[in-house]
Amino acid sequence: MQFHQFLEETAARGEVVNLVFEERLFNLAGILQKIADPLTAAGIPYEVVGGLAVLIHVEEADPTHSVLTRDADILVDRSNLERLIAVAESHGFRFRHAAGVDMLLYAEKAINAVRLLFTGEKVKASQLVPNPPLAPERRMIKGQEVCVVPVADLVRMKLSANRDKDRVHIRSLDAAGLITPEIKRGLPESLRARLQQVRNTE
Repeated sequence: MQFHQFLEETAARGEVVNLVFEERLFNLAGILQKIADPLTAAGIPYEVVGGLAVLIHVEEADPTHSVLTRDADILVDRSNLERLIAVAESHGFRFRHAAGVDMLLYAEKAINAVRLLFTGEKVKASQLVPNPPLAPERRMIKGQEVCVVPVADLVRMKLSANRDKDRVHIRSLDAAGLITPEIKRGLPESLRARLQQVRNTE
């Protein structure tokens, strides 16, 4: 679905729409689709992670708690990096490594970047636990099916990174009822303590 079609359908139903939120989300979904479809076709496993994964899960559970994100992040296995770069570059992306971050730029625009994270690694030394192995779930974003990190792994990643925006994302997941007692029990003690700290400061 294109953004103008979404607006037309929403207007026909007499519903109100947040134009800034929805347009940015459509743009992110569009960039994601440009890399997700080729990776799937090439048999290269990936997961949507980060703020966009939070948004996808929360939109499905309770959209009233959705938080807009600026970035599209995907988790991959580093052993597939060369193949991934070749596939991406054949579909209009350019690989770039800057300030310790690997990313794919589409149309040479930073706003259209897809950031790469790697399984079993830490983005920063301060990250409490390494990124999880791939265990993708199929989810929908604006009419497109993509592979998304499971909620339990997403919660671990967010609590492990523990930046301001990660705590915002934890609150969003929690408010949508996605951080279940089972997920909490599955966390190591250090991350359970961080979860409790976030809950105590709501």
